[in-house]
Amino acid sequence: MFFISDAMAEVAPTAAQQPSLIATFLPLILIFGVMYFLLIRPQVKRQKELKKLVSSIEKGDEIITNGGVLGRVIKVTEAFLVIEVSDGVSIVVQRNAVATVMPKGTLKDTREG
Repeated sequence: MFFISDAMAEVAPTAAQQPSLIATFLPLILIFGVMYFLLIRPQVKRQKELKKLVSSIEKGDEIITNGGVLGRVIKVTEAFLVIEVSDGVSIVVQRNAVATVMPKGTLKDTREG
């Protein structure tokens, strides 16, 4: 009398429903959206700006390479730049090794000090 048969116990919980498909994937979609706006989008924007900067380099620009070398561009080719790092000392670097273009006169200031 105090025991419920197994058949009766399995029939009782009919009110439990599975969550909808949207409710299941909504947290995943929100996490992807946050990751896109915080990580992916700014990185893509930075890459576009760097590509534009590298393609606009001309003779006479003062640049810093990714290795930290500061120099003045003396020759520009399709894939490489020849930069003068000191009087009579020049090196060849790839275009994509440029980290930034410095304002004119930066190189002169560093050689004086």
